Amino acid sequence: MGQRVPHPQTQTKMKLRLKSIVLPLADFALEVDVELSRQVTAIFGPSGAGKTSLLDLIAGLRRATSALIQLGETILTDTAGKVDLPPRCRHIGYVPQDLALFPHLSVRRNLLYGHKPEAETNSLFRFEHVVRVLEINSLLDRGVGNLSGGERQRVALARALLCSPRLLLLDEPLSNLDARLKNQILPFLQRIRSEFPIPILYVTHNADEVSVLSDEVVRLEAGRIVERESSG
Repeated sequence: MGQRVPHPQTQTKMKLRLKSIVLPLADFALEVDVELSRQVTAIFGPSGAGKTSLLDLIAGLRRATSALIQLGETILTDTAGKVDLPPRCRHIGYVPQDLALFPHLSVRRNLLYGHKPEAETNSLFRFEHVVRVLEINSLLDRGVGNLSGGERQRVALARALLCSPRLLLLDEPLSNLDARLKNQILPFLQRIRSEFPIPILYVTHNADEVSVLSDEVVRLEAGRIVERESSG
């Protein structure tokens, strides 16, 4: 794999506080209390450990019994203070495992869904820049149903970036790809890491992905953090 190249703006760190998180699940309760400030944090652990549920809470797609979720100076969720920002107001880009692309829309219209016009004044998240970074210009007029697995993954990544996120959530983005496609997509994930100076939470159960992409690893088992270590 290529060496990671830091973006000059990655010196600006944004802290993500996940305090007093309690969310009952089928077999256990997700209980998390941690502060994260590295650019790429891998949420690592076996299937069913609560990793996706944690991302859903941060994105505002689930409600916890107890939670304080704060990104920088912005409180996203505070159950004690009755704060619960809707997902569209959280400025979070989310790529779920199923990608959630609209099959009836073209690639271009998928990308423009949620794209903020003001983003065009920010060179970082301009449409042309994101499309160039993910190398999907030739796909813009195609239907989503006519894309390969790797192409769909790149479109989903681009759509998440085009909402001008302050935080990017990636839920096992390589899990549905074979080894060949994984090797094709990994360089694009490295490129996102270097081109866009925003914090990223990267959910995976693959140790190789952790070593290539992350600065820090938080290991989750049965809903609890059992280990935390620097990986970069």
